[in-house]
Amino acid sequence: MLVDVRDTYWRSAIETIRYLTGKRVTHAELHRWKSKPGNNDDWQMVASWSMELGRPTTYEEAREAFGKFYWGTDAQPGNVLREKIIVPPAQIRKWAARFELNLFTGRNRREFRYTFSKWSGTAHFKTIVTMDDVKKMKPHPEGLYKILGRRDPATALYLGDNIDDALAARDAGVPFAAIIAVGEHNYRKRAAAFRELGAIALLPRAIDVNKLFAIHRPGQPRAR
Repeated sequence: MLVDVRDTYWRSAIETIRYLTGKRVTHAELHRWKSKPGNNDDWQMVASWSMELGRPTTYEEAREAFGKFYWGTDAQPGNVLREKIIVPPAQIRKWAARFELNLFTGRNRREFRYTFSKWSGTAHFKTIVTMDDVKKMKPHPEGLYKILGRRDPATALYLGDNIDDALAARDAGVPFAAIIAVGEHNYRKRAAAFRELGAIALLPRAIDVNKLFAIHRPGQPRAR
């Protein structure tokens, strides 16, 4: 949504699987796993994937191995250095002038701070919920409940790019718009899954939500 994770989280997952199992895997296989509920947590995904490939792996072991590639080691720079925020701060400011902005991310606090602490757009988010702030991560909607409080879920809009985002939004009763571009891996299957879960729109990029705002001016929803 806000960050291009192809060379960070995705690369780290593929490298971790090779490290744990000795097997080379593809981006197509990665996206097959990412499309399964419960795999918004990359450590859980890596543990399950490694198990399927015949290498028993605990959650803690997957987390430690993943960190070697994401954060790096004394001998090897981490993929985190490749992080690239893709939504301009100016756009965030424009949204914040019209809506209350909040963030429910699958990152933990350390990962979030590393990438977003110096980004000027961060200051415009009222509430930021990371995996360290909830007992149950996506697809459980706990993070959305923390943001909503007692407010009507129908007045919000949640943007997300994976199946766990859609499930969390559905269970919280929050309208959901999926970020998915034509040409992405398994586009048709993923797009169909998002529609089945009630996505009100499929948008190629996060900034394309402006098209929704232009259409739904009366009773403008709050952006999440």
